[in-house]
Amino acid sequence: MCGIAGWLDWERDLTRESGTVRRMADTLARRGPDDSGVWTATRIGLGHRRLAVIDPELGRQPMTERGGDDGRELAVVSFSGEIHNYRELRTELTARGHRFRTASDTEVLLAAHREWGPRAIERFAGMFAYALWDIAEQTLYLGRDPLGVKPLYYAEHPSGLVFGSEPKALFASGLIRPEVDAEGLTDVFTVAAKRPGDAVYRGVRQLLPGHLLTVRRGATTARRYWQLTTAPHEDDEDTTVATVRSLLDRIVGEQTVADVPLGALLSGGIDSSAITAIGARALAADARGPLATYSVDFAGSEEDFQADALHVSRDAPYVRAVVDHVGTKHSEVLVEPASLLAESGVTLRARDYPGVGDLDVSLYLLFREVRRHLTVALSGEGADDAFGGYPWFASEAERPSGGFPWSAGVKDRNAVLSPELRGHLDLHERLEARYREALDEVPYLDGESGVDRRMREVYHLQHTRFLPFLLDRKDRMSMANGLEVRVPFCDHRLVEYVWNVPWRLKRLGGSEKGLLRAAVEDALPAEVVHRPKSGFPVGQSPEYLESVRTAVSDMIESDGPAMRLLDAGTLRAMVRDQAWVNGTFTPPPILPRALQLDDWLTAYDVRVVL
Repeated sequence: MCGIAGWLDWERDLTRESGTVRRMADTLARRGPDDSGVWTATRIGLGHRRLAVIDPELGRQPMTERGGDDGRELAVVSFSGEIHNYRELRTELTARGHRFRTASDTEVLLAAHREWGPRAIERFAGMFAYALWDIAEQTLYLGRDPLGVKPLYYAEHPSGLVFGSEPKALFASGLIRPEVDAEGLTDVFTVAAKRPGDAVYRGVRQLLPGHLLTVRRGATTARRYWQLTTAPHEDDEDTTVATVRSLLDRIVGEQTVADVPLGALLSGGIDSSAITAIGARALAADARGPLATYSVDFAGSEEDFQADALHVSRDAPYVRAVVDHVGTKHSEVLVEPASLLAESGVTLRARDYPGVGDLDVSLYLLFREVRRHLTVALSGEGADDAFGGYPWFASEAERPSGGFPWSAGVKDRNAVLSPELRGHLDLHERLEARYREALDEVPYLDGESGVDRRMREVYHLQHTRFLPFLLDRKDRMSMANGLEVRVPFCDHRLVEYVWNVPWRLKRLGGSEKGLLRAAVEDALPAEVVHRPKSGFPVGQSPEYLESVRTAVSDMIESDGPAMRLLDAGTLRAMVRDQAWVNGTFTPPPILPRALQLDDWLTAYDVRVVL
């Protein structure tokens, strides 16, 4: 896992701009603390910040491929992430005559491009983003993994484009400045409703998951190389359960490959527990155990915890059950309430725009502690999206709604906006339009109706809107600590199989994620297999809630930059009424977000264009 950055310019000689390219890459230093590199040619500059995971000694980047009798450079790549099936591809490429000088997946990517051209990306299984410059063709290829686990942003300028793992790298070029319009503000004031490809900032785009962008002089084209394909599911119940388990065993096994310390994140839920159990077996088979596991909780949570629809039970008892059953080497990370607001600015700068309050901070603090011991961690992220774990899956099957399911409880979205901003921005209308656009993309199965048709819609919304929000958060908070987090449930081979499994099979036994539970029940304690979904811990400490309200009151009185966009009366009422402020998804965590909005507008010198 690394940070990549680059600048393509058809008019300027970039051999003179290595300093600018290095500056762009160095904004991503936290993503790659182990090494840095820059490669420039007349038309392009590539920068890299490396987190060394595979072949630390020889896998330096940008990496070039040489060939021909004269050993000339053929291509150069700056690559972030992991190609989990690289060993299999390496074997195939070796049989075709390729020779390798490193043990890295980066070199496999270069050889695959030489062998199969731009269609090589269709053979990769993993989480990745890359920029590959084909020297002979004078063509740039930007590629991103099927589910969009790894980010890649780009922005066009009059004579080319700039790109990077995070928006801050683009801004460091001096060619793009931070501007936000009504569409971007809609992203800021809502949760998990971005249009695919939107990136908050005006003129900045995210390369879509499963896409390859090809840039030649005078022509830029995007090709979708992977998408969810709808087809009848013909496997019976036993075969379906066995196939899910087989896929998980294979995928987790691939993702335990690393030349650095590796562990797992454990919450005691079925998702992380399944990955922990299978991962521990994979390590034991290679005599690499025991698996190190890490969980997070809030200091004082035993006294402060209040159950709700998304937080049914505390994690600690279930974590202990898994640790004892599987035999992991476990550590618990305790988050102090005072840290939640104090670290808010750090998480803002990791995201490059306002996030979700203590949900970001607690995850960041967990990853910070994990990074002191590990370089790579396995995560259960994505299981709820693939198997139907969130509460709204069941409610939508019974009671279809007219909007994004996770936003059903949000009432008056516009109340927090200033009167001036309300004149330019109606959040209700914009979200309704985005919801209709999302439904237009759903690949229905012919003849599908009723509950199955609605659940097809919900799963599509989940994969194309909600999951990107989660993956973006996971990437920023982990990479801000130089920690690589791998997500086996986001492997496209598993996702595309489960996509076509009917709702009744996904809900085996009448429970959420029933199919997943059945697939791993032999590996876990019964109480964990049957534990209902309970979300990531949130800050419920009275001290934290009071600190947020005090900070918001101070912001209102100081008339900070955010108050040009927010309604002071509404915010005062929220503070007075002790409005809900933690990071759960509905309603929006508006008070912590208001504080980050104020910080963001100042720190990034954001220009609002309405």
